[in-house]
Amino acid sequence: MAAANFGKIQIGIYVEIKRSDGRIHQAMVTSLNEDNESVTVEWIENGDTKGKEIDLESIFSLNPDLAPDEDIEPSPETPPPPTSSAKVNKSVKSRRTVAPIKNDNPARDNRVVGSARARPTQLPEQSSSSQQNARRKSNCVKEVEKLQEKREKRRLQQQELREKRAQDVDATNPNYEIMCMIRDFRGSLDYRPLTTADPIDEHRICVCVRKRPLNKKETLMKDLDVITIPSKDVVMVHEPKQKVDLTRYLENQTFRFDYAFDDTAPNEMVYRFTARPLVETIFERGMATCFAYGQTGSGKTHTMGGDFSGKNQDCSKGIYALAARDVFLMLKKPNYKKLELQVYATFFEIYSGKVFDLLNRKTKLRVLEDGKQQVQVVGLQEREVKCVEDVLKLIEIGNSCRTSGQTSANAHSSRSHAVFQIILRRKGKLHGKFSLIDLAGNERGADTSSADRQTRLEGAEINKSLLALKECIRALGRNKPHTPFRASKLTQVLRDSFIGENSRTCMIATISPGMASCENTLNTLRYANRVKEFGISPSDIPFSQGSGSRSDLSPSYEYDDFSPSITRVKELTVDPSAAGDIRPIIHHAPNQIDDLETQWGVGSSPQRDDLKLLCEQNEEEVSPQLFSFHEAVSQMVEMEEQVVEDHRAVFQESIRWLEDEKALLEMTEEVDYDVDSYATQLEAILEQKIDILTELRDKVKSFRAALQEEEQASKQINPKRPRAL
Repeated sequence: MAAANFGKIQIGIYVEIKRSDGRIHQAMVTSLNEDNESVTVEWIENGDTKGKEIDLESIFSLNPDLAPDEDIEPSPETPPPPTSSAKVNKSVKSRRTVAPIKNDNPARDNRVVGSARARPTQLPEQSSSSQQNARRKSNCVKEVEKLQEKREKRRLQQQELREKRAQDVDATNPNYEIMCMIRDFRGSLDYRPLTTADPIDEHRICVCVRKRPLNKKETLMKDLDVITIPSKDVVMVHEPKQKVDLTRYLENQTFRFDYAFDDTAPNEMVYRFTARPLVETIFERGMATCFAYGQTGSGKTHTMGGDFSGKNQDCSKGIYALAARDVFLMLKKPNYKKLELQVYATFFEIYSGKVFDLLNRKTKLRVLEDGKQQVQVVGLQEREVKCVEDVLKLIEIGNSCRTSGQTSANAHSSRSHAVFQIILRRKGKLHGKFSLIDLAGNERGADTSSADRQTRLEGAEINKSLLALKECIRALGRNKPHTPFRASKLTQVLRDSFIGENSRTCMIATISPGMASCENTLNTLRYANRVKEFGISPSDIPFSQGSGSRSDLSPSYEYDDFSPSITRVKELTVDPSAAGDIRPIIHHAPNQIDDLETQWGVGSSPQRDDLKLLCEQNEEEVSPQLFSFHEAVSQMVEMEEQVVEDHRAVFQESIRWLEDEKALLEMTEEVDYDVDSYATQLEAILEQKIDILTELRDKVKSFRAALQEEEQASKQINPKRPRAL
């Protein structure tokens, strides 16, 4: 009985169907579904086979000739129906107005395909059959119409959503997909940024991160902001990735620090949480340091020195000036006023391992260690300052002299470490010191394989000084017995800031938000994380209620039809115990510099020992070849200083020789001068000249050999990438 519902529909015939967009075309019947009175059809469109399930009423409405018949004359090919079936047919025919007729004979006539031929029995009964079909199809048609209405509503909603997205975001941006993924992920966060009402915690070592806004160049290039700061101590980097099948997705890496400042935080707010708590330290006979670290163009000089307007800098809004302001305010407090403290300031830069005084026409200075192991910068000028205006004048003088150059990231890029110090003295003796350091761009540390020697030396010194700085700060935090401060000029100059119970340090890591700077940004955050190792847990990320599980620490998104979906979860954890692992000792091949140790007397110097210790502590970042290169550069710099010093001494001696020779020549003009005395004195002068100049020549030859050694070492560098935390 159930088979009669399909009328003349059978597998393999073609019927007319109506698509959801209103199109009508033919499709082949592939199966008959008795349980829900529907058929499955398939068709080929644009080379692809497509299919759908359609209810019988929709099929019969488009193909009325396939509907079940009441009276069909048996064809010669069809066997006569059984007698019992005939009786049933007669009884049903007599009650035709009550219920639709069901034919027990399945439609097996293969001659009926597509639009079937008109049947003689259908003509006299067409009007009554149409009334029955209308009555029979009424409920089903209503359901179909409801489904169509829902589809239309969904289409309109999707279209409105696409139009809204197109208005919010420039769809012509090549990174439009990534932009949508980042925006949708940010929508799931519950933002709790740092505010001035938040408490200021006491830290001996404070590490914070500051994000700058996109600059004009990045905006014109349609660069994306891939940095999110959802709370006062969490930074998230949305790193774009691509699978083997070219599917794009996000890898969200999460870091935690003491404070995190977004791109709306002004310099005053950054100063309030970072350097301001350190000002009181120097009044309590302590040493304080504040570093700005990051990629070129990430905002270090803006943070430390003040706002830029082109190449002009407003020094009054930088941390230098803000710290000086608070120093003079503290001086007026009764408990400090009675100490009769005097305020001095120095400003110098460290460029390629050399120190230059920015307040004395960039005079080159020597850094020496006295018998008490105190580091002295010989010749550094200290200027007494009476007010904030005096400090601003010194900052302007120093900034105008500072070594800078043009890079792809910044038209006015700092290439040196600038150190501004506020010194308190009581009756001439040191009472406290606040060192504010604007470090060189950290991406220059990768320039150690450059063809240009000066660029190589710049990169080597920056690389070495940043590694040494990190280890010195870690040694301060862990109260280690030895601090490798001699490994670089920067840490050597700041030695007194890393030693002692009353020493405090703050590091401000500045990061660029652009997707083009993503790699450098991650390197900056990893470096800052190694300085003071923080753990990160899922509860640190402020997901909004109902937006997903908090255990999804770093959900990665894939892009599919303009709708992001969480596809994978990556948990990032930092193991503080990993930092204390015993690392293998670096062994390097003997080089030409080792042969020169006896001649130069620089064999097992404290500087070399600290450098070796530094590279062993950072074995995952420093390859043996890079260690050899750093060693070659250090030896070359020491040799350079000795050659220049010896040359200067020879020059001074040459002036004395000229005076002696002039006296000898004047003696020969006398009538009866002593020839033996003349010859003896001239021979003595010439022998002295030969000895001194020969010694200088040999040192210069060795120095040239060291230059070649440095060049060869630079070609063999295979630096290791920093380990992802």
